[in-house]
Formats: sequence, structure tokens, C-alpha cells
Amino acid sequence: MEFTWKYQHQVPRRLRSALRMEGVTSSLLKVAIYHGGKMLINGEEKWAVDMVHPGDTFTLVLPAETGNEHVEAYPAPIQIVYEDRDFLVLNKPAGVATVPAHHVAVPDSLVNRVKYYYQQQGYENQVIHVATRLDKDTSGLVIFPKHRFAHAVLDRQLKRHLVKKNYLALVQGRLAAQHGYIDASIMRDPESFVQRMVDRAGKPSVTEYWTQDTNEQGSLVKIRLHTGRTHQIRVHFTYLGHPLFGDEMYNQPSALIARQALHCYWLQFYSPFMQDYITVTAPLPEDMRAAITALNLREQ
Repeated sequence: MEFTWKYQHQVPRRLRSALRMEGVTSSLLKVAIYHGGKMLINGEEKWAVDMVHPGDTFTLVLPAETGNEHVEAYPAPIQIVYEDRDFLVLNKPAGVATVPAHHVAVPDSLVNRVKYYYQQQGYENQVIHVATRLDKDTSGLVIFPKHRFAHAVLDRQLKRHLVKKNYLALVQGRLAAQHGYIDASIMRDPESFVQRMVDRAGKPSVTEYWTQDTNEQGSLVKIRLHTGRTHQIRVHFTYLGHPLFGDEMYNQPSALIARQALHCYWLQFYSPFMQDYITVTAPLPEDMRAAITALNLREQ
């Protein structure tokens, strides 16, 4: 796979420095140098120390990525929301895990489904890169970078909190605030391998929310994460005293919905390959729509 840029600066730079200015990481440079890739200036293969001059084109060539034979392909449908050469964004249904679990006999996760899709499409790169994840019973948008460079780009944005994700949730009871921040550190519950809890000893965690509609039974809430802790939304709203409907881990089973009422409906990130922001949306699934109607709430 090739990535080419035109050098727009006035001062010449070494090729490795020019590539780093375009987001090429040290690990990607090592792949190009030692593992079957190459670097070019004006179409000619060059070394990392060679100079790039104003007006030159320079290119990074990365070898094809061979799929992991331990990850099985699973022939089940995926709902593609967006796809280009570099990124695949799916609308994940509730009940499907993002990544495979070792203790599950049937290898059905989004990763397994995407592997089958890549095989059917005959893509050059067969490694399944996952940039964002959702809990098994949360629905909504998940990003799959389609090669190692795209994964490095998304990983950097995630660490800098530049990937924006909005959720809709149904929580119990009337929320008093129309707009609020939950700033409460989260750590693993020492009595559980899976559950999390609010504790000062945990990692900083911030959730912003806007109440869309509310009554004594429940509230429809729009949420933006400013950090990405495991179970963050579920833990934070439980901490507020307004746990999510259907969340059996942090609440009680609900007759309204058979899973936690949480959906990632909007997502935005920057693609340096397109030199533009990619913004995608996923409509509310039917089970959440039905629960909203049953609570006499309005979908904004």
C-alpha cells in the first residue's frame, strides 16, 4: 500500500523527518526499512537520511498485512455505515461482541465478521484492526482501520481525545439538570473481574450529558465521553443514582428492554488521507425506540 505526499515546505528535510510530519510513526518507518516496505523520493527508492526538497513528492510503501490464522472468519452480516480505502465504520447490533472471547464456542464477533468480509472483498490487508469498542450489549458505531497506518492515526487521536462519540441512553428517574458533567474517577471493583466502580483511587473519568426529555419514570439523555474508561457511562449514571434501564450488571433486569439502553449514534474523527473530518451516524435501534415510547418520552 502506497502513501504519497508533495513536500510544501521551504527548508529541505531528511526523508524520515518529512514522513514523521505526515503522521508516520517510528514503528511504521521500521516496517518500511526492515520488513518489506520502502521509501521513495520522486518515484526513486531512497534511504531515511536522504533529503526531501521543496516541490518533491515522497512516498511510503507498506507491505501487505497477512491475517491472523488464529482469528476465524464468521459469515454473518455487517451493517456498513462508512467505508473508504483506509477506514471501515460499522453499526454494531446489541448482543454481538466487538472482539472474540476465548470462552465462547461460536466465533461470532465483529472482528470475526469483518475478517469474513475482508476475505470476500479480497483486500490486500487482512489484519483486523480495531480502534474503538463497544460493550457486547451496547449498540452503535465502531471504527475498524483497514491498515496499520490508519490504526496509528486513530490511536494517536484517541489518546488525545480527538475522536468524538455521542451516545443516547435511557436512565431511570427524572434527571434534575438539563446539562451536566460527571467528573468521577473509575477503577476496577476489587470484588469483580468485570465490574467497575467510582473511587478516588481510579483513573480520571469525565462524562458530559444533555437531558433530552424526562419524567418521573425515566430520562432520555445525550452523552459525550471526554475519557474512555470501561463501562464509563454505565458506572457514572449508576453513581448519579440513575442507572441505565436493562443494565443487569449495575441495575436490575427491565421489562422495557432486554439489554442496557445505550447506543452510540454519532461519531467524528479526522482522516489525514482524505484531509477531512469523517462524520457518521447510526439510527436508534427498534428496542430503544420502543422503550422510549413506553416511557412516554420524546425522541429529540
